[in-house]
Amino acid sequence: MILVVGGAGYIGSHLVKELVKEKEVVVLDNLSTGHRWAIDEKAVFVKGNLGSEEDLVQVFDTYSIEAVMHFAAFSLVGESVQDPQKYYDNNVAATLTLLRVMRKYGVDKFIFSSTAATYGIPAVEMITEETATNPINPYGRSKLVIEHILADFALSYSLKYVTLRYFNAAGAYETAEIGEDHDPETHLIPIVLEHLLGQREQISVFGTDYETPDGTCIRDYIHVTDLAKAHIAAMRGLLDGKLETAVYNLGNGKGYSVKEVIETCERVTGRTAKVELGDRRPGDPARLVASSEKIGRELGWKAEIGLEEIINSAWKWHQKK
Repeated sequence: MILVVGGAGYIGSHLVKELVKEKEVVVLDNLSTGHRWAIDEKAVFVKGNLGSEEDLVQVFDTYSIEAVMHFAAFSLVGESVQDPQKYYDNNVAATLTLLRVMRKYGVDKFIFSSTAATYGIPAVEMITEETATNPINPYGRSKLVIEHILADFALSYSLKYVTLRYFNAAGAYETAEIGEDHDPETHLIPIVLEHLLGQREQISVFGTDYETPDGTCIRDYIHVTDLAKAHIAAMRGLLDGKLETAVYNLGNGKGYSVKEVIETCERVTGRTAKVELGDRRPGDPARLVASSEKIGRELGWKAEIGLEEIINSAWKWHQKK
């Protein structure tokens, strides 16, 4: 059985949808940001906290866990700056509790949902796993701390793990049963689509003078189902003994500017956006694009879904939700 911590959230719930096709799954989530309705009915659901040893022991006592996937981090950059203790308590201290309970029960396979925020503002066109990590906010630092902890645990306790650093997750499940539903919403594609549905007055674009072809920031967008499949490929690698420790970037390897994303949303929906142009936000790099060649080489994974299909799936979800 696979334990998915945070399996009621956006990315975790999409992973569970794919994972139940081949494995028994138990989801642990406190529903603070996730949704009970998002969890596939084939999965077992346990309401509990990542940082509660009592809740974790209950799961490990009840089910035979062979690997753990961790999606239960807080992930808002701005909030992490305003309240870093919240982020270190949950993202670091609570994860240590999980790792401690795993050791107690002899579970040694771990798949960690990390982030491109560990890189900070890299001065490279294409980010590889060898690019220096230099996070610029508590969110990114909290994830990088766990990456270091995993490396130490692998050395001292023979933990086998895969860290997946992904970029801009987007889109919705193909049936539009589940999709992106954050409160507050901070991601570009759902913000644009909410505006085009009449739920927001306008869209703000922060910075039009970057050194990019159209002056707006360029980001790497990856469909959430592609992300889910990468996690499953990593799980298979650990369970089959093909992997012991690994760090992989997950992205499309192709960047899209803010302007391109808005224009694609307009094309998919047949609606026109009202756009307000503003100044740059501090700390926004001009370009963040990932190379996923390493995971392609080692696990045969690559992103299959492009921007238009990402937005089309998200549009179906937003119209329905």
